[in-house]
Amino acid sequence: MKHLIAPAAAFAALVAAGPAAAQGANEKINMVIAYSESECPVAKEGEVVVCEILVEEERYRIPSNLRYSDNPKNQSLARQVDQIKYVGDFGAMSCEPAGAGGFTGCNQKFVEAWAKDKSEAEAVRFGQLIEKARAERLSTIDEQAAAEQERVEMIEREYMQRLERERQGELPGEGQLPPPPK
Repeated sequence: MKHLIAPAAAFAALVAAGPAAAQGANEKINMVIAYSESECPVAKEGEVVVCEILVEEERYRIPSNLRYSDNPKNQSLARQVDQIKYVGDFGAMSCEPAGAGGFTGCNQKFVEAWAKDKSEAEAVRFGQLIEKARAERLSTIDEQAAAEQERVEMIEREYMQRLERERQGELPGEGQLPPPPK
């Protein structure tokens, strides 16, 4: 086995050294990132062009080797604020298993989560639609009620005017003389 490892290692070293040995001292290496083969430049004499073709959708994105980083400087400000928000969040009203009174904040967090879910639930949307329909209906009810009120008041005025005319008028048989006695 030892006899096979040594020749294999020597062969690997020779293959790895091949391109470096073939490269002349005056050859220039041009490394290009392109998004189609037509963008790759043609190699000139004494020049080696290495063209990496990326997907077109990646053209305006941050390079993948820079996208993911654990460096704290690369975190958004919102994430940093969220992390600071919970620093020292222990003790009473904290909803933590450790510390005196840590359990007391759990109920508050459950209530806050419930309220958030309730405010964003589908039923809220239906409630808003129902409220809108109710407001539209009530706006026409006011107009209808005002028209009905005006009609009733007109009927009452006509009735009162007729009663007044009847009071002012003569009663039947009032203007005639009584018949002579017999």
